[in-house]
Amino acid sequence: MLASEIQISRKLTNELLHLAQISPQAEICGLVSAKNNQPVRCYPIKNVAAQPQQQFLLDAEQQIAAMKTMREHSEELFAIYHSHPTSPAIPSTTDLDLAAYEDALYLIISLNTKGVLEMRGFNIQQKTAEEVVLTLADES
Repeated sequence: MLASEIQISRKLTNELLHLAQISPQAEICGLVSAKNNQPVRCYPIKNVAAQPQQQFLLDAEQQIAAMKTMREHSEELFAIYHSHPTSPAIPSTTDLDLAAYEDALYLIISLNTKGVLEMRGFNIQQKTAEEVVLTLADES
């Protein structure tokens, strides 16, 4: 699954950007599922980190429920997303340290630039991030 370029639908991209926009003070987080390696659905999960403005921690109960729903829809985990309200869309040291799913893409949405939202994707393995090119898929 570790590709160098990923296509994400405009609908899913807009959904992720909107979730980040409506929470400018705290990092949002959640999961993205895929069918046949195509991202299809977003599962917002509550951020239960002690300092949600600086890091994210997926609510365990909601994460388990989301994974169960994915299985019921024959979907697999595709990506873990979160936002950076005040910093660029690159993994922080904490993001690298806590990245536990080597097969998942990590999507980071930045609200750092006023009026401009940025979303970038990374494969994170052994505390090293490699950027993945994100492109908008044509809607069928």
